[in-house]
Order: sequence, then C-alpha cells, then structure tokens
Amino acid sequence: MTRTYTPSRRRKQKKESPLLLYWRRLDKSLILAALLCSGLSILLLYSIWQNNISDAVNASQYRTQLFSCLLGMISMGVLAVVDYHKIARLWYLYAPVVLLLTILTFTPLGHKRAGADDQAWLNLGFIMFQPSEVLKLAFILSFALHLAKVEENMNHPLHMLLLIIHGAVPMGLVALQGDYGTAIVFAVVFIAMLFAAKISWKYILGFLIAIPAALVVAWNFVLGDIHKKRILVLLHPGTDPENLEYQQDRGLAALSNGKIFGVGLFSGKDSYVYVPEIHNDFLFVQVGQALGFVGATTVILVLAFLCLKILYNGFHSRDKMGMLLCTGVFALLFSHCVMNIGMVLKVMPVIGVPLPFISAGGTATVSMYIALGLVISVYGHNEKKYQVY
Repeated sequence: MTRTYTPSRRRKQKKESPLLLYWRRLDKSLILAALLCSGLSILLLYSIWQNNISDAVNASQYRTQLFSCLLGMISMGVLAVVDYHKIARLWYLYAPVVLLLTILTFTPLGHKRAGADDQAWLNLGFIMFQPSEVLKLAFILSFALHLAKVEENMNHPLHMLLLIIHGAVPMGLVALQGDYGTAIVFAVVFIAMLFAAKISWKYILGFLIAIPAALVVAWNFVLGDIHKKRILVLLHPGTDPENLEYQQDRGLAALSNGKIFGVGLFSGKDSYVYVPEIHNDFLFVQVGQALGFVGATTVILVLAFLCLKILYNGFHSRDKMGMLLCTGVFALLFSHCVMNIGMVLKVMPVIGVPLPFISAGGTATVSMYIALGLVISVYGHNEKKYQVY
C-alpha cells in the first residue's frame, strides 16, 4: 500500500532554510516603498548637481545620500532579524549614550549649520551628525518598553508622572538646542504612544485645558524673535521687511513652475526656478518642479502608504509593545511628512524637519531606515514560534 503525504506533513519533514525564512518574514512592500523614495532622492540630488541649480549641491551630496541609504538598508536588515523585545530591553546601553551625545551639542563640540537657527549638530572631527535623530529612536524604544511594563497601572498618578518625565527629558533637550521642529516631533510621538496605550480621558481633558496656557508660555518665554516672526508672516503674508518669506515664496514658485507633468529632471538650469538650500528640507519642491503635480502626488501617496502600513503592522502585532513601537514610528514619519510638506506649501513655518527618505541628510536617512527595521522586526516576529535570533 502506497503511503500518501499531506502538504502539512511534507512541510514538517522539509525544514525551511533560515535565509528563506528570513526573506519570507520581511515586509517587502514597506521596504520597496522606502527604496523608491530613496532612489528618487538620489536621482533628484544628481539632477540638481548636473543642472547646476544650486551652488550648495555638488557631487558629494548625492554620493553621501547613496552611502547613507546603503548603510541604512544594512542596519534595517540586521534589526529586522533581531527580536524587538531584546532591542528595547537593552535601553540602558544605548539611551544614556545618545543622551550624552545630545548634551555634547551644548559644548564646543556642538555645531550650528549655516542658515540654521539651532545648534543641533555634533562635530567629532571625523564625522558630523545630528544626535537628536538617533534620540528619537531611543525614545520610541524605551518609551514603548516603559508603557508596556506599566500597562495595567499607567493611569496611576505616580506612573503618569514618570511617563511625563520620560517624554519631557528628550523634548526639553532638543528645545534647548533651538530645534523646535524636532521638539514638536517628540511631542507628537509622545502623545500618540500615550493614546495607543489607552491613557485615561481625565488626563486628556487636563491636557486640552492646559494647551492655551502652554501656548502663552511658549510664545512669551520659549520662542525666539525669529521664530515668532516666521509664524506672524504666515498669518500676515506680504508683511515681511526681513524677507523671511523668501525661501517659501521661491519654493511655491518652483512648484508652480512644474505644472502637471514637470519640466523634467535634466532640462537645463534656465528651466528651473532657483530655491536656496533646495537639497535639504525643500527637496520636495524639486519633486514638484521636475516631475510636476503628478510626481508630487505620487510621492505623497507612497509616503502615505508607508505610514499606514506601519500602523497596520502595529495593529496586527502579537503584543502591546509591538503595537506601541509601530505607533511611535508611525507618529515619527507622519509628523515629519506633514510638517515638511506644510512648510513647503507655506501653511506652516520653516522649522527644519526633513521629508523622510527624500530630503538630503545622512543621519536622518539612516535613522529612518533603522526605524523601518524595528517595524519589520515587529512584522517578522508576529508569530511566537518565529525567532531567528
């Protein structure tokens, strides 16, 4: 008598190779969306250099972006293998180091980039980077672990106080640097993760009541004159004796120049509207100028897919910590996208927040890929039986 084998029995007999298992557990759609944005970023920087659109862009800009993407992809691939619980539990190793590096920006090692309002960069001689980008990741990991540990009692006043301190420390440090854009990002991540952890409505009500007083304090005692003027200019356009609107006005002109399908990536310098520092936080302007409304809309849709897919992975996580971690990364990307595009469209002040996977910037690019690696770790370790490391 011939013995028959069911598909399930054959799967049991044939053990899946670790490499195949690793590939099967990757969130390939998420990775593809990020790679599309990074590929476009490198192409845009290359075209800006080739067309000599900006004196601030040379060959090193797109090469640095390419190297940062490769380094970020490697970091993402490694983190995707490791269980996110183990990464979070090692907070005592990386969180103090990142906090120390952030504090060092207040010393002579701190660097203020040309045209920037904040001293948020660290110059170590052999490398220059922005510690606050890494601090965002350390905060999301440590805060997700903190919330997961106090899940049952998080609304107890003492636990809530400790959670508030946990969020206030990194937020306060970057605010002292003068980097109010990043401070807002921290606030959005902090609030989103608290909501995901089911904070009591009593605290929500207290927070809403405190908002007007907090805005008054921020306006009178926190914001500098330059930041106040940027906000006032948005409320009263055209009343700008110091020409603070120049960057945003040039950006809008460049977007308008692109029309529906854009002027193309390699149309010559005379085809483009000049925008200062277009390669950094205003690279989305070049998307609209070179690829038109169609290209800009496509980029927004890809970024929206990234954000929603991260949130979807969080909702389908096998535990609370995975859900909180994905919520934090979602809030990080979403706030960056909204503030950057809002800044370009002149509905928000210029606050120096890069567009994820698009804007030039080594530290920001690598950190975003690391954030994706954490989300993919949640996605890949969704089954308790699966654990590569």
